[in-house]
Amino acid sequence: MTVATRIRAEAQGDRTTVRVLVSHAMESGRRKDDAGATVPAWFIQHFRASCNGQTVMSAYWSTAVSKNPFVQFSFKGGKAGDTIAVQWIDNHGEQRTDEALIT
Repeated sequence: MTVATRIRAEAQGDRTTVRVLVSHAMESGRRKDDAGATVPAWFIQHFRASCNGQTVMSAYWSTAVSKNPFVQFSFKGGKAGDTIAVQWIDNHGEQRTDEALIT
């Protein structure tokens, strides 16, 4: 089971700024453990954010993204009380969706 994604969204005028902290190990597949064995790759492949069901940001990631990535983006529209949903899926098929309200 994964840890909840931390989402903070704030509307200012016609723009909404969203800050997301994703809890994920993000292994590149190049690191070695203490025994010298390669740690298998494990990373988020697709990251998507939506506002009231409408996609406002989408990204395809790979091994170059750091552990527990922080993402910040803005979009036009959105108002206080609207729902922001963040969804990701990793290369092991694990996925998670979390939601927050815009303040």
